[in-house]
This record gives sequence, structure tokens and C-alpha cells, in this order.
Amino acid sequence: VQLVESGGALVQPGGSLRLSCAASGFTFSSYYMSWVRQAPGKGPEWVSTINTGGGRTYYANSVKGRFTISRDNAKNTLYLQMNSLKPEDTALYYCARVAFAGMDYWGKGTLVSVSS
Repeated sequence: VQLVESGGALVQPGGSLRLSCAASGFTFSSYYMSWVRQAPGKGPEWVSTINTGGGRTYYANSVKGRFTISRDNAKNTLYLQMNSLKPEDTALYYCARVAFAGMDYWGKGTLVSVSS
């Protein structure tokens, strides 16, 4: 199993970014997938989850209405569209595979910094 995130960058408050997560080594379309973030000096925070077909999505209250999770099963890729970014969104963003007992595989993360 391999999960590789990309798309992180330095962006000004109010800006947008789209993160991607390329998945390989497993049947991507058979698994729910999630985004989790970890801000400097803090513990991991769940951000969003999407079901296998992409028709059901779930968000943390802190990002609801600003972030959109999606997936392309033909490309084995997970996305996170982030709009109206705030300084408190600064974090290392991970994608994770969701298994029965929890998130069993994680990528190495991509850094999002929101600052003027």
C-alpha cells in the first residue's frame, strides 16, 4: 500500500489549494478514504472522509463549507479542495485509508502553510 500526497504550498489567508493523494498497491475503489491534518505542536485532527463511490462525504466542523473531499476511482486519486483558507488551517495534511478498525495506512503528508 502506498499513499502519496501532493499539492501543499504557502498560501495567503482567503486563498485556495487542492491537495491530491495518489494511491497504489490496493483496490482503491473498495475503501473509504480520509484526510487528517496535524498542526505544529498539536495532535492529529480528522478533516474529512469519503465513501467508496464518492457519494457520501463527512467533514469536521472546522472545515465544513470551505473544504470539499472527492475521489477519482479511475485514477486511484483522492482530492481535497480547500477554499477560504485560514491561518489555523496550517498543518501537515495526510491522506489515510479507512479500514474496519480505523485508518490503517497513511501517507507521509504534504505541508499547507497559510500566512500573509
